[in-house]
Amino acid sequence: MHRHFVLFKPYGYLSQFIYELKRTKKLLGELHNFPEGTMAIGRLDEDSEGLLLLTTDGKVSEQIRSKKVEKEYYVQVDGIITQEAIEELKKGVEIGFNGTKYTTKPCQSFLITEKPDFGIRGKKIRDERHGPTSWASITVTEGKFRQVRKMTAAVGFPTLRLVRVRVGNVKLNTLNAGDVLEVTDFETFG
Repeated sequence: MHRHFVLFKPYGYLSQFIYELKRTKKLLGELHNFPEGTMAIGRLDEDSEGLLLLTTDGKVSEQIRSKKVEKEYYVQVDGIITQEAIEELKKGVEIGFNGTKYTTKPCQSFLITEKPDFGIRGKKIRDERHGPTSWASITVTEGKFRQVRKMTAAVGFPTLRLVRVRVGNVKLNTLNAGDVLEVTDFETFG
């Protein structure tokens, strides 16, 4: 019987259970006593937060990592993002990937007018004295290395905070940073 988990990955954790380099890193196993064979479905960078799905079922992992499944991110950016920048994001922007230029696939994006309440992040984000910030939603079906951060930078609004809020039908909902919820499957949760 396979087991499945929904997790709000806090800032500063790696999306893995084992880290063999010398520096000490925070790993997912510190958040919950996961069964042996649990794997993260996709990744969130150490400095990204939000929804991470975990499973003991490799087939489920493969299905969710497919290009058909939408991943929605809320991004706090440096400056007040413009509608023009949102439109550029929607069409696809050129980013660097593996030393070459890559144009991202068209995606969904919109300005978030009400500041999301994700609680205080582990590492402080610069305050308003250094200029205004704003939030946008970006939904992609692809996931190149640091893609969403590179996309906002490409349109002139570097990412300060990135929180994944949805994978397919599964939403972050009311989970707080570090919360782990065991679910029967990822179809009915959300």
